[in-house]
Amino acid sequence: MTMASIARRNLLEDLPRFLVAQAGIMFAVSLVTLQTGIQNGFTESSSQIIDQSKADIWVSSANMVHLGLSIPLLLERRNQAAAVAGVNRAEALIIQGSIWRDADDRLASVTVVGFQPEGQLFTPWDMIQGHVSSLSTPYTVIVDQASLTALDAQEIGDAGIVGALPARITGITSGTKSLVLGNLLFTSLDSAVAYGSSPLSPKLPCGYATNRVDCQRIEGGFPPKPRALATTDEINFVLVQAKPGEDLALLKQRLDQALPSTRAYTRLEMADLNQTYWQERSGIGFVLGLGAVVGVIVGVVVVGQILYASISEHLKEFGTLKAMGASNWVIYAVIGEQALWMAILGYLPGMVLCYGVAVWASSTQGILILITPISAVGVLGITIGMCLGASLFAIQRVTRVDPAIVFKG
Repeated sequence: MTMASIARRNLLEDLPRFLVAQAGIMFAVSLVTLQTGIQNGFTESSSQIIDQSKADIWVSSANMVHLGLSIPLLLERRNQAAAVAGVNRAEALIIQGSIWRDADDRLASVTVVGFQPEGQLFTPWDMIQGHVSSLSTPYTVIVDQASLTALDAQEIGDAGIVGALPARITGITSGTKSLVLGNLLFTSLDSAVAYGSSPLSPKLPCGYATNRVDCQRIEGGFPPKPRALATTDEINFVLVQAKPGEDLALLKQRLDQALPSTRAYTRLEMADLNQTYWQERSGIGFVLGLGAVVGVIVGVVVVGQILYASISEHLKEFGTLKAMGASNWVIYAVIGEQALWMAILGYLPGMVLCYGVAVWASSTQGILILITPISAVGVLGITIGMCLGASLFAIQRVTRVDPAIVFKG
């Protein structure tokens, strides 16, 4: 009988115990994979708006921390940026937190993303219904399909209130919900400015509230016609497209000099700044990493206990091998074989489960769990290392086996 067949026989001899061990390994694999997948997805989601833009350079306030934490700029900065040598195009962008109220006056947190619908440097991606041109109508928004439930909406045409102004859905995207910024409302720059300057009202307008809600009647017509934008209106970022062949490093310097209290970043620099913040400064990366470590510890404990119990029940067989002249390394190979089988048979169903969870989370919750081939290979290596590490507990038990145990009753 070969060493490999001995390993498989010992492993499958007690099927219930083997299944318990595999369940423990699957749990560890799933925990490590999902935690790292959420971390990777969270990191990518933090720069998704930046990555999807066509801007070469982003201009923000000089003390910006991340997309959602920045001092506003004046719209005048867009005009100033457009006049800088080497700039082909400049567009304004607004990213600001707000509150959505449905017809029953229930609240949902949203992030208003205001841009120029006729522009070229930013547009919502992965549109599945509607068209960006619909945003030329005041107080219209585009939302992600995963955000509809949170907004108590079902389809195009449904509406809510942002501030004290209506927000009617005219388009739906897929995969744009952000783990960092939450439910995104894409709208025109004009509407975004209007939402930002509109104070929250204690009561909903009667034209949008259900009969169950105490509403207020608005004098002078509702909603009011949006006013024309002024250079003193507040925005958050200026997106810049460089002229062909322009040196971006030199263009950044010229933008910094021409626009007071601002700082220019290339698109890659801007994405890296946001990812670094959420990975390192926010503490989220540490928490998710800690969860992965817990998964490995659980796997080591479970596998170690199962292997130790299995070895203890087969001490006479290992004693026989020693009595026949088998070296310790031969015994270690048998135990290592068992550990490898446990690692592979626990990894495969665990990874299938994780891919299923990732697809479900993305399609129904808008949560990106990013499992890449590199991360999958990394988890396989961790799983094998975990099981081989756990086998050391069992090896310690076999090392002390006396071959004379074969002749004892």
